[in-house]
Amino acid sequence: MKDFVNATPYLIPTDEIEVETIVNRSRFICAIKHCSDNTAVKAFIEQIRLQYPDASHHCYAFVSSRPDDSQSYGFSDDGEPSGTAGRPMLAMLQGSQIGELCAVVTRYFGGVKLGTGGLQRAYGNSVRQALLELPTQLKTPTEQVHLSCEYHQIKDIEHYAEQFNGKVVEQTYGEQVQLLIELPIPVITDFCQRIIEITGGQVSPKTNNNKE
Repeated sequence: MKDFVNATPYLIPTDEIEVETIVNRSRFICAIKHCSDNTAVKAFIEQIRLQYPDASHHCYAFVSSRPDDSQSYGFSDDGEPSGTAGRPMLAMLQGSQIGELCAVVTRYFGGVKLGTGGLQRAYGNSVRQALLELPTQLKTPTEQVHLSCEYHQIKDIEHYAEQFNGKVVEQTYGEQVQLLIELPIPVITDFCQRIIEITGGQVSPKTNNNKE
């Protein structure tokens, strides 16, 4: 059985929010939404651009996977001086330990230049204020387990899948029944061992990574 990594639960947004702050007459509107991949991130950024087409800037930062996945980060200053918007926004997202989210800060220029430091503080604070109001829930990463069983074994296997907080996501019927079961990663090893025990070794569950 494989050694699972990245099995630790983490927070994700449960709703889209917008929070506005004013700094020296400039409006900073921070919108945050659950985005679990780069396609969702791009769609959300475009949504905000269309929502506020006359704004000066639409700066953004995102973490499209778990919060400690350095490959899922990204940001843009969208015309603001380099390093004054996207980076401080990303720093706030990383510090929140929330995953699968994108923050877009829309700025309406108020006529007063804020300077490099002022912009960094304004964009960072805009995200910080929105994060304070962002509703979240805990997500436990899951993995799919494949197995083949006899028809009379289905009920027992489904029972133990439920006991381990899993669910059958696919069933294929033939000479044997092919089951695809989604389970929280931390319990997969115990679940597989239990299925092997109750079937006397007749059923050997496999994950996507050790599937033959």
